[in-house]
Amino acid sequence: MADRIVQTTPLDPRAAPLIEDLIREYDSRYGTYFDAEGARAELNRYPAELFVPPHGNFILVLRGGETIAGGAFKRYDAGTAEVKRMWTRPDLRRQGLAARVLAELERLAAAQGYGRIYLTTGFRQPEAVQLYLSLGYGALFDTKANPETYQRLPFEKVLRPSAAAGLAALAQAAPSRDLGGLAR
Repeated sequence: MADRIVQTTPLDPRAAPLIEDLIREYDSRYGTYFDAEGARAELNRYPAELFVPPHGNFILVLRGGETIAGGAFKRYDAGTAEVKRMWTRPDLRRQGLAARVLAELERLAAAQGYGRIYLTTGFRQPEAVQLYLSLGYGALFDTKANPETYQRLPFEKVLRPSAAAGLAALAQAAPSRDLGGLAR
C-alpha cells in the first residue's frame, strides 16, 4: 500500500498519534529538563494556527489510513521557516520516512516563499543530528563539543528557489485582479 502525504493541522484527529508519541518520547528522553510540566507544555506553546498556510504547514504521512510520520513548520522570520513536530512511528524508523517528511516540508516552505529552514533538536537526540547533517543542514553549533552544553542544537539550510515560490512572490507583488473566480 502506498503512503500518502496530506496537508492538515495539528487539530486533525489523525495528528493525535504524532502529538502523543512526541510527548511520550520527549518526556522519556528529557523528563522535566526543559520544563517542569514536561513535553506537553512545549508542544502546547505554539497554537495550531501557526502551522497553516500562508505562514506554516503541517503534514502527515498516512499508510492504510494510519498516521506513520509527520512534521510541520511555522514562520520564524520573513524569509525563514522553522521546522517543528518531526516524528516517525517508532517501529517504522530507519526507513527514510523522516527524510521524506523533511523533503516535503522543504518543498512546501519554498513554495510558500521561504528561502531558509531553521530547526532545533535536543542534545539527547543524536539520530536527529545525524539525519539533519546527512540531508545538508548546517550545524549552528560546534559539532565536536559536548551537545549538552548547548541543550538545543540549531541547524539551518538554504532552500533552492522553486518555480512555485517565484510564482507566489510574483502573485504577491502583482496588483489584485480577477482570477476568473479563483481565490488568491
